[in-house]
Amino acid sequence: MLTGTLVAALSIPLTAAALTPSAAAAATPPGQIGADTAAQIAALQKVKGSLSGAERKLDSALAVSLKARTDASLRTALPRLDTAKGAPASSVTVDIEVTAVTDGLLARLRATGASVAHASKVVRSIRATVPTSALTTVAGFREVTHVRAAGGAMTSRAGAPATTSKDDQAAPGRIVTSPPSKSERTARVETALKKALNTPGRPSVVQQGELTSEGDAAHAADTARARFKVTGTGVKVCALSDGIDSVSASVASGDLPPIDVLPGQEGSGDEGTAMLEIIHDLAPNAELGFATAFTSAASFADNIRALREQGDCDIIVDDVLYFAETPFQDGPIAQAVNDVTADGALYFSSAGNEGNVIDGTSGNYEGDFNGSGQTIGKFAGSAHDFDPGDGVQLYEPLSDESQGVVVPLFWADPLGQAADDYDLYLLDAAGNVTGFSQDVQDGNDDPFEILQTGAGAGQKLAVVKYAGADRYLQLSALRGRYEDANGLTAYVTPGVTRGHSAAVNAVSTAAAPAAGALPFDLEAGDPPNPTGPFPGVFTRDQLPERFTSDGPRRVFFEADGTPYTPGNTTSTGGVVRQKPDVTAADGVRTTAPGFDPFFGTSAAAPHAAALAALALSGNPGVDPDSIRTAMIDTAIDLAPAGVDSRTGHGIVLATRLLQRTGATPQPLVRAGEARAEETSGDGDGYLEPGETGSLTVPVTNVGDGRATSVSVRLTTSDAGVTLRPAVRRYGSLAAGATAERSFTVSLADDYPLGKPVTVQASVSFVGVLSPTSTTLTVATGQPAETPTEFAYTGPAVPIPDDDAAGASVTIPVTGSEYASKVTFSVDGETCLTDTASTTVGLDHTYVGDLVGTLTSPSGATATLFSRNGGSGNNLCQVAFDDDAAASFSTVTSVDAPFTGTWSPISPLSELTASPVVGDWTFSVVDQAGGDSGSIRAVTLSVTGFVE
Repeated sequence: MLTGTLVAALSIPLTAAALTPSAAAAATPPGQIGADTAAQIAALQKVKGSLSGAERKLDSALAVSLKARTDASLRTALPRLDTAKGAPASSVTVDIEVTAVTDGLLARLRATGASVAHASKVVRSIRATVPTSALTTVAGFREVTHVRAAGGAMTSRAGAPATTSKDDQAAPGRIVTSPPSKSERTARVETALKKALNTPGRPSVVQQGELTSEGDAAHAADTARARFKVTGTGVKVCALSDGIDSVSASVASGDLPPIDVLPGQEGSGDEGTAMLEIIHDLAPNAELGFATAFTSAASFADNIRALREQGDCDIIVDDVLYFAETPFQDGPIAQAVNDVTADGALYFSSAGNEGNVIDGTSGNYEGDFNGSGQTIGKFAGSAHDFDPGDGVQLYEPLSDESQGVVVPLFWADPLGQAADDYDLYLLDAAGNVTGFSQDVQDGNDDPFEILQTGAGAGQKLAVVKYAGADRYLQLSALRGRYEDANGLTAYVTPGVTRGHSAAVNAVSTAAAPAAGALPFDLEAGDPPNPTGPFPGVFTRDQLPERFTSDGPRRVFFEADGTPYTPGNTTSTGGVVRQKPDVTAADGVRTTAPGFDPFFGTSAAAPHAAALAALALSGNPGVDPDSIRTAMIDTAIDLAPAGVDSRTGHGIVLATRLLQRTGATPQPLVRAGEARAEETSGDGDGYLEPGETGSLTVPVTNVGDGRATSVSVRLTTSDAGVTLRPAVRRYGSLAAGATAERSFTVSLADDYPLGKPVTVQASVSFVGVLSPTSTTLTVATGQPAETPTEFAYTGPAVPIPDDDAAGASVTIPVTGSEYASKVTFSVDGETCLTDTASTTVGLDHTYVGDLVGTLTSPSGATATLFSRNGGSGNNLCQVAFDDDAAASFSTVTSVDAPFTGTWSPISPLSELTASPVVGDWTFSVVDQAGGDSGSIRAVTLSVTGFVE
């Protein structure tokens, strides 16, 4: 899947004239730059040399586009370059690199009319949509070091070519001219949800659901679970991808358990849903989590850390590549991977679908800069000579089918310190410049240029060293190919895999089919794609997917920019990392819409992560390095013999892995919800101040093995609470069994009315996972019958479009210190779907863009709705109540305007553990562009206690 802003304002005209060689071009030797081409490059370089200080911070496409608005000569000099022609859009989404993210900077940015989707203080980067007229102003802010058209990214899914349905146009990675709209995506997701909700007889226990990945059998995971009795117990696996639009449908069908999603990070799309289904198929008792890898590279890095720090994820897996991820240094995303692996997590990532040299599917070139020594007319700088011999060839030719592919150029300077200035140009068959990237690198910039190819045969690339020293460089046509054409020789080298997948401790995962072959040719005339062993098991004869990316990865700098080999940034310098590490299954079935079958290293990485979950489940607490080493050591070698650049160490089989690690079924006993009943007091059945009650605490063995010597210790820090005895024994529990014991709880006379008792339950048993700790909340007091309502009565508050700041209203609460229950309603008088309706409680033209949260005075937050409702308009007379029969996650656009009573995404009861008196905040964040609305009328209902 290809997503994000790829290359701003670099579309190519599809005219016949653009594809017809001129007489001048025909007279120029095919490997050299002609006079017309040199003149066009010179025109672009003239712009580069004329930029002001602020303009030098803009990426070159933005700068040239702004200049062309007033410079007619530029449009004449570049007849086939759209950037120099049309008026730019009224706004553009950009990544703004800064010295520090501060509230003052964000305020000044928003004052220009910009909306801010994400701001990362760690990465020091802001993703924002800025009015085009304000770009130079923003670039001139003293904190700003660079403004670049929003960095694009792609997942490593291999889908159908662009001639098929819109849902599948994103792969094998070429341009998406007509991606599915929000409404089309909503229709697809809602169809799946309706199917799942209308299918009777779904089991409530953990199981694999409607469809099971063929990789379960191909990796012998089904056999391993039966033989070793391990299922992923005690392990939490978290995925990062585009989104989990259909997760509610997958949960309803039994193909997924409930997913722990970082708040507001559901994303958009369904590749994440498909990945999670694969993990659940192979490790059905593992807990699952998710956060989107999109919004920006900085948000991706932030979410990697958050999954470990906030989500407590043991294993993290992703399938995303950002185009700006350098191959030569661990950048911001790779640094996040380094942080979580240093903290004890296992990390898996897709190797990529960018092809390999062995199969002849790669469009990658890297090597030392080779100056041609030629100057032509006003052409400045030196063009790279791709020919390593005595000849001169200043172009890298693209295959005719490499249309719409993203082409990044990197060279061996440290991130943020590039003083060597390289530029990249795309030419058509006639020698016209049709694409370019010529940012200014003057000492505090990244060594990076990027463009996107256009339409038509005979396209070729040229690299120019505008200024500075000779450096090792990499030029990659991502999911395109270099191919001999028109007298030009294609120069292709291994090592297209890059970025965070190449981090030292990341497990970079190549792909091999589990079952049927990829049902289309990557390019016309390709040999047949390989098939897999299903229902059998992988063997040494298995062939990998022809698109899987190859290594190794040469790296020149440590994460902080320190060179590994000072003074040597050539093909003999740096360090070489063996990548990919292992190979796993793709081409498998999932219930996620558009992912049946699911091809690509996007599918392989979650298979590998699930196998690691089985190993960790059978060996809790083991050093992650031991799991990585065991996977590598037990992998079955694929051709060519030995560790190779295409499949790494080979395919991992669960039986071999669990045998090597000595996996055994582990018990895991956890405390459940406690119940308190009055035993001495006023006889009303409620535990109140000055009374004593019986506290029943259940425990369940959710593990794979029998638990022995089970005991529970209860403690509390609440003053005025006595628990007796401190410890009770529960005996032995078979896997899946539950037992209960009772404790005595007493409240002092002055214990606050209605204050819940917070109890820490420590469950001990024989096993490595012992003890477990659970915080129990024990209700006290007799709930009142009638709630008190606190309504927001202020003016309508606009919800900013696609801005993380969102909109908020404050609701002051007075009265009883504690509440037995809270509910929340979005009000309204007349419920309509009209745009900007003033009679509804919350109007918005695409409710599926919104995340709504309620925050108590203590800072505790509950999510009411989160990207639910698709294209439906407006919430009106909607009550969020924990006791409602159905969750708001099940609504569809046909339910608009949204009314009725629903349970929230996370329980409101979690907000009653602390005092309720004070200011409550209702917040709404719009997470996608193109729609608008306002908060108008809402009410918080608080039920106290009988005094």
